[in-house]
Amino acid sequence: MSYVIEPAKLAVLDVKGTDAKFPVRRVYCVGRNYAAHAIEMGSDPKREPPFFFCKQADADCVVAVPANACIDIPYPSLTKNYHYEAELVVAIGKDAKNISVADAKDIIYGYAVGLDMTRRDLQATMRERGRPWEIGKAFDYSAPIGEITPIEDSGEINSGNIQLSVNGKTKQHSDIRHLIWNVSEVISRLSELFELKAGDLIMTGTPEGVGAVITGDTLVASVQGLASITIKLTSSSS
Repeated sequence: MSYVIEPAKLAVLDVKGTDAKFPVRRVYCVGRNYAAHAIEMGSDPKREPPFFFCKQADADCVVAVPANACIDIPYPSLTKNYHYEAELVVAIGKDAKNISVADAKDIIYGYAVGLDMTRRDLQATMRERGRPWEIGKAFDYSAPIGEITPIEDSGEINSGNIQLSVNGKTKQHSDIRHLIWNVSEVISRLSELFELKAGDLIMTGTPEGVGAVITGDTLVASVQGLASITIKLTSSSS
């Protein structure tokens, strides 16, 4: 097959214990899925139906972070309030539509640690104007994600420590069990809105403690039982 232009590079993630790669199809994100984070963002933490947004699924947005390595991430353009959000990422391994909560675990390939990096000032401006969040959420290098641990190695993850440090100081510290909508519930609800496909990623939400970072900062995000990720912010890509 020939193309009129060169196809875009596919985003791929490392898989623990193998040289094989996980190809990324779509990146779904759950908004305000920890009560304490909803409160700190000025929202009601009550258990309403989850809402979703997407990040770009290309190799410019999704950045694979190898285990035991620190990678450079450029500080993005047009923001003065650049935030971290540590998250449990779920990798989908089978196609599913309208899947039940009870069966949702059967389509999970594995789990990883991710960062939902956010241009908070741009997101806030769009939110206040009732406009989409993309410029605050879906930009280059906004989704650093670590290696995937297959579910047969990790077991189903419904609890466990999640935390993030900046320059060695803990900023976020919670437990996966504090998700308002747990992983299986998120998968089930999302599968009602979209037909999930193998290769999809779900970023399940961040706990309280989000905040701004600057060029030169080093961030370490972790979830109990998974490979942590380390990034360092470099000068602006603009």
